[in-house]
Amino acid sequence: MEPLSIGLIAVSVLLVAGMAAVAGLKGWQNWLDFKRLELASQTGDHSLPPATGRIELADLKERVRKLEAIAAGIDL
Repeated sequence: MEPLSIGLIAVSVLLVAGMAAVAGLKGWQNWLDFKRLELASQTGDHSLPPATGRIELADLKERVRKLEAIAAGIDL
């Protein structure tokens, strides 16, 4: 083989190896980000909403009940 073709093959192999390494590192980074988000969502507080949220929800339920009563023709 002549030196030019050997050099071209060597550069091609190095380029492909570099591209594979970059793709692998990018995938690893995305996987780590995904796991961080997964852990963050598990450690979040999944209890009841704050008191103001519950009060607002109760207020909305009361309004809906009153509107349903008006629509049904029931006098409150």
